[in-house]
Amino acid sequence: MILEDSARHRRIGIGLVTLTTLLFATLDTTAKWLVQSLPVFEVVWLRFVTHAVITPVLLWPTYGRALIQVGRPRLQLLRAAMLCAMTALNFWALQYLQLAETGAIQFSVPLLIAMLSAGWLGERLDALRWGAIVAGFVGVLMVIRPGSNAFHPAILLCVVNALFYAAFNLLTRHMAATESPAATQWMSALGATVLIAPFALAQWQWPADLRTWCLVALCGLCGGMGHFFVALAHRYASAATLGPFLYQQIVYMTLGGWLVFGQVPDAFVVVGAAVVVGSGLYLLWLELRRG
Repeated sequence: MILEDSARHRRIGIGLVTLTTLLFATLDTTAKWLVQSLPVFEVVWLRFVTHAVITPVLLWPTYGRALIQVGRPRLQLLRAAMLCAMTALNFWALQYLQLAETGAIQFSVPLLIAMLSAGWLGERLDALRWGAIVAGFVGVLMVIRPGSNAFHPAILLCVVNALFYAAFNLLTRHMAATESPAATQWMSALGATVLIAPFALAQWQWPADLRTWCLVALCGLCGGMGHFFVALAHRYASAATLGPFLYQQIVYMTLGGWLVFGQVPDAFVVVGAAVVVGSGLYLLWLELRRG
């Protein structure tokens, strides 16, 4: 249920999105730590297992049977497969790249969504929107720098992940009319757990100590609660209101890379990320004007 538009509800929505960006930045920082010592597929699987276990414990008292009621199971399975693939690509890239680099490419997703909406949904893009999209991809190229010594092949994993994420957002938007946010995020976790299990168990390696197990639990908790809070936020405020606050995440990811791994992005990454974020915010401003 979408709540009435009011200043109080907008503040709640913004607070939930801010919490979401912190959770997702913590998820990526934790995952980067884990994939340095554990196989990527195992970390992905443990992230979803923890997510799938924690979700009903936290949400069943509130939602009850609604947590398992879905109207379109095939789309739920497709969403789970896409989420599984996206997480695997992201964690794989995090083995080699800075958090700031993966974050900068991730935030090209609004640009990709605009392009996909034009191609798939027939939405018309004017010259200003195409200009913002082109500028955004110039920013991505500044981060990637193909052909230079700074280029790492793992950056291509982030590019593929961004394409998946854009399609994933369009699918989630399509499902929102009939599916509960709580049920959707749990079904996606359960589906991803089953899909990735054979790959994870084939290369299983026991976590070394209690700290590693705690980080695994933190990874799953941040993923599950992050997906739930961002869906809940959209019940309190519109996407136009919440959109600018999602970009906080790249700041938290950069801080995480510096504080935990001692990684400081170079000038190209900083400027490229700023161009990507600015282009996304400009697209959002154009949408607000049109509305």
